[in-house]
Amino acid sequence: MEYVIGVDIGTQSTKALLVDRNGAIVAQHASAYQPDTPKPLWAEQWPSVWLKAVSECIARCVATAREAGVAAADIKAVCVSSLYGGSGIAVDNEMRPLHPCLIWMDRRATAEVEWVREHVDLERLYAITGNGVDSYYGYTKILWLREHQPEVWANTRYFLPPNAYIIYLLTGEIAVDHSSAGNIGGVYDIARRDWSDEALDMLGIPATMMPERLVESSEVVGGLLSQWCESLGLEAGTAVVAGGVDAAVATFAAGVTKPGQHVAMIGTSMCWGYLNQQVDAHHGLVAMPHVFNAQRDLYVFGGAITAGASVTWYREQFCHAEIEAARATSHGDAHRLLEEAAANVPAGADGVTFLPYLMGERSPVWDAKASGAFVGLSLFHTRAHLYRAVLEGVSFALQHNIEAGRKGARSLDDRLIVVGGAAHSDLWMQIIADVTGYRVFTIEQDVEAAMGAALLAAVGAGVTSHEAAERGWITLVERAQPDAARKALYAQRYAIYKDLYPALKPIMHRLQPT
Repeated sequence: MEYVIGVDIGTQSTKALLVDRNGAIVAQHASAYQPDTPKPLWAEQWPSVWLKAVSECIARCVATAREAGVAAADIKAVCVSSLYGGSGIAVDNEMRPLHPCLIWMDRRATAEVEWVREHVDLERLYAITGNGVDSYYGYTKILWLREHQPEVWANTRYFLPPNAYIIYLLTGEIAVDHSSAGNIGGVYDIARRDWSDEALDMLGIPATMMPERLVESSEVVGGLLSQWCESLGLEAGTAVVAGGVDAAVATFAAGVTKPGQHVAMIGTSMCWGYLNQQVDAHHGLVAMPHVFNAQRDLYVFGGAITAGASVTWYREQFCHAEIEAARATSHGDAHRLLEEAAANVPAGADGVTFLPYLMGERSPVWDAKASGAFVGLSLFHTRAHLYRAVLEGVSFALQHNIEAGRKGARSLDDRLIVVGGAAHSDLWMQIIADVTGYRVFTIEQDVEAAMGAALLAAVGAGVTSHEAAERGWITLVERAQPDAARKALYAQRYAIYKDLYPALKPIMHRLQPT
């Protein structure tokens, strides 16, 4: 039997799976960490944290599989997917990191966004890249480094996405997959599937800072260097496959390989996306080549910066009683206690609405100065009301993106697939069904991007055919159907949700720290 390993570097943890050629899980491991947030709206990570986590996850999976009789020679490939690394990692001529990676949720590049708006032909930039202007995008973060870290800028040889940097360490080969390149935004020609010299010139970013080799997500970048054999338990020369941006890889894991299929990945953040062959940047979504059939299909998506992060923030700041009560139970899960209480609160949270803009907001708002809010509070409301309001607020943000996406999609399937930590919540799945009007499906197996990475590894190593990969390895389970009465109520509340941001925007901006 042949085996492969899929690794996903996430914002708060790295996960790895070792599976056989049919996708059956033999071993899995996760390693947790937190990004650094040295200032409000900043979020960064030194790549050494990711390297340590990746090494631990691979080594633990291999060791577990060895106990089950899997030999190192039977493990044919490793694929690494990763969070959207924003700026990427600035490395010097010796490939040494010069600065923490400014990750996707970092919003510091607001002045650089204004510079782009004032000095660059935006319509031309939209036409070339299929993407807009915001501090979410990696190219504005790169401009921030140029303006605020001149010594780093002067010594930068390349900007490498997280997965590309880790793969370089494993193989000695430098390559960037098309999804990661496209997601940087203003430096990639989305029609030509290549770096855009014209866009780079407009922005003042040297083309030499973009690695020359662009590859498919299922392409073998190189073989594992012998120096890793002992610590990882793998053979020298084991194929290392390029991978891609985690949201697209998770979408691939969910079996999405055809236009019109759509998936919401709800973890720390929320990404809702679908496959299409063209994109219009004016719709306010993000576009990049998909991780499967990248020369044909685009993954077009929008998202909320703080989805699961909003839930975690609320629990940790306001629900100490539930946390302590959970510690006294066998499962130790405060979310379960909060969900049980919130399930007894009627849809609409008795008038409370939550705006989940706790780190600014991405699409379709695109406002780094947007801030979170509870609106409609009274003495009547409890923690359970607010918890439900948080779940509903993130669901409204999802609907906001779906609305924007419908403008460019030829059609969307009548079912919505949800992956990520939110899928563990029955209540949240029902809320999403009621808010969006879609039947909600989740993956039976408790896996997401790591399984997609494993499938890409199998394709790259020839363990699985391209045709078989289109069918995927997972089983979808229907979790919720929309209720007509609740759907009508949520349509009214969603209209209020959409009205709140423009009404509060001037105040949000005035409240920003100087």
